[in-house]
Amino acid sequence: MRRVRIVLQCAIDIAAALRRHTQTGDDDGAHDSPRPLVKTRRYETPVAPARQSPPKPAEAPAKVQQVEVGERGAGQRLDNFLGRILKDVPKSHIFRVIRKGEVRINGKRAKPEARLQASDIVRVPPVRLGAAAPPRRAPGAMVAGVSGAIIHEDPRLLVIDKPAGVAVHGGSGVSFGVIEALRAARPDENLELVHRIDRDTSGLLLIARKPAALRTLHALLREGAVEKRYLALVKGKWELGEKRIDVPLRTDIRVGGERTVKAHASGKAAVSVFKPVQFFGKRASLVEVTLETGRTHQIRVHAAHAGYPLAGDEKYGEAAFNETMQELGLKRMFLHAHQLSFVWPDTGMEFSASAPLPADLAAVIDVLREKKR
Repeated sequence: MRRVRIVLQCAIDIAAALRRHTQTGDDDGAHDSPRPLVKTRRYETPVAPARQSPPKPAEAPAKVQQVEVGERGAGQRLDNFLGRILKDVPKSHIFRVIRKGEVRINGKRAKPEARLQASDIVRVPPVRLGAAAPPRRAPGAMVAGVSGAIIHEDPRLLVIDKPAGVAVHGGSGVSFGVIEALRAARPDENLELVHRIDRDTSGLLLIARKPAALRTLHALLREGAVEKRYLALVKGKWELGEKRIDVPLRTDIRVGGERTVKAHASGKAAVSVFKPVQFFGKRASLVEVTLETGRTHQIRVHAAHAGYPLAGDEKYGEAAFNETMQELGLKRMFLHAHQLSFVWPDTGMEFSASAPLPADLAAVIDVLREKKR
């Protein structure tokens, strides 16, 4: 009898337990099923503490470098030499540290255009861009466009028929130019500009592929042994025949950083030879200009000094003439580097390249011919 009571009491306790679990279980509103009798305990895997990478050693503060130029850099301009060492530094920043005197050649201040000797020691200051500065790389479209403008290639140099509106290098508000685009396209080559032409000028541009070629061509340029010829459209009928203009040019920096060049006795020697090619009545003349020196804006300033400003030249030209030429379809300055030649000293072989007028300038000439009839 006692055993029956114990069994009965156990049954009652179990039933009571069933009622308690049914009535007090958590309900999320999704169903009315009772919670299971067997309670489950959630075992959570203990989260291991995050592995902390060992602390990075503090970076040593950037130091001044004393860099020997060597054969590879001999004959280069100082700004180009620094651009090769400070690859991700904008050209404008390089110009700034040079002008502030932070860069020295053999302990002396120097200008960006100073030419280096192999034995020179260049003081290169520490240049910080900040951790967030993105790597500088020319846009893909620009790289493709400049690569497509190569008209000659040999083991020593490239020849580019540069489009108007493209700078030869970055700086002065321009992030990238021809040389940056070519270096992006050919990262395994040591490419350097041999010379420069204005951003708004189209035509032939030489790029050295080897340091020895760069030194040779720079020497030829200094000796005046590279013949460079341009085609330019000037105002009015050219009445001077074949004219050699020997007028010194001085570069001035105005407030705001704008660079202008003027004919002045205190300037550097500059010589241009103008020869008429075609006349378009009294309205304009097509002339060929041969440079005996290579000063900044030389053709533009010499033409204006002679009384025949270039068509489309907003800085040194004539506003009324420019407006007239715009009506005839001219959308930029009419100046094109169309011929270039020299002799390689080591082989005695003559090198020459030519580039015809681009379509936009040729179209203006066609309109002028029609107007002349």
